[in-house]
Amino acid sequence: MERIRILIIEDNDDIRESTSEILQLASYEVFQASNGKQGVDLAIKKIPDVILCDIMMPELDGYGVLHLLSKREDTALIPFIFITAKTDRVEVRKGIEMGADDYLTKPFDDIELLSAIESRLKKKERQKSLYSNILTQMTNLFHGSHGLDELKKAFDERKVKSFKKKQIIYYEGDTANAVYLIISGSVKTTKMTEDGKELMTGVYSPEEYFGITSLFAGKEYKETAEVLEDATLCSVPREVIDQLFYKYPDVAEKFIKILAQNVITHEEQLLQLAYFSVRKRMAEVLLKLHAKHPHTDNFEISRENLASMAGMAIETVSRILSDFKEENLIDRSAGKITILDRLRLQKLKN
Repeated sequence: MERIRILIIEDNDDIRESTSEILQLASYEVFQASNGKQGVDLAIKKIPDVILCDIMMPELDGYGVLHLLSKREDTALIPFIFITAKTDRVEVRKGIEMGADDYLTKPFDDIELLSAIESRLKKKERQKSLYSNILTQMTNLFHGSHGLDELKKAFDERKVKSFKKKQIIYYEGDTANAVYLIISGSVKTTKMTEDGKELMTGVYSPEEYFGITSLFAGKEYKETAEVLEDATLCSVPREVIDQLFYKYPDVAEKFIKILAQNVITHEEQLLQLAYFSVRKRMAEVLLKLHAKHPHTDNFEISRENLASMAGMAIETVSRILSDFKEENLIDRSAGKITILDRLRLQKLKN
């Protein structure tokens, strides 16, 4: 059986050797590089399963290593873990935003090291499984379309990226250069009103697309996309979508249906804002969120996000949630809302 291969890029000989020894004892095949340039060359040559990389190194630092490897099709998807000193925590955030998957803080013990690697490997396998399921569903979505192979190829060439809660994916006004597909987690889209209030225009869950409306409506995103729950996303470039859209009528038809559903959803939202009472609007929002989490009765969301979705003040949200809790419709603890009586909430909104 072929062993899992780990590349260590670290200029400190003691740390590099001791880390290598631990990994070898755990039956991993280990490669070592003493600086960033050697690390990039070795990564390209060996294509390891996981890369451990120091940030501060001679010739080429960890950020440079990550940047160069993320540009290559054969190394872009390799799980990348930064090794850093405690004082580098702020800088590590920069690395995570650049696409690093995790980081270890020096000094770390063997349990921390092995747990970090096992966690990345398990996540990679889960992503492969999710990705396989999504491709199967996409086969159904594009049934009978000659564009399916091209679309699969487009996904194959893109890296699945992880985003943290509250991380911005794009801002309203940014160049609309991709459509996004959610693999795990959730994302919200929002618009700012003239008086500076935030209105949530959509909540997207696994296997759903976002950014489509902006892509076809013009050159800029019409809303801001922010992560609600830690998410993994895959993006398809605008050029590829344009080619498929114009070349294959059935592909165009499928995207038009998605756009039409978005319009219907926004029309319903406008009607609710205009005619629904605040209790009715909150019941509608809670039921929509509950539908986005079909495998559990609870979900985590802030008062600010609820206010944005329902189009009401935060104080009003707090009051209604308290009323719903007293009426045993919901329970709320530590930011999590549990639906206790879905049928009564349904009656409220009807």
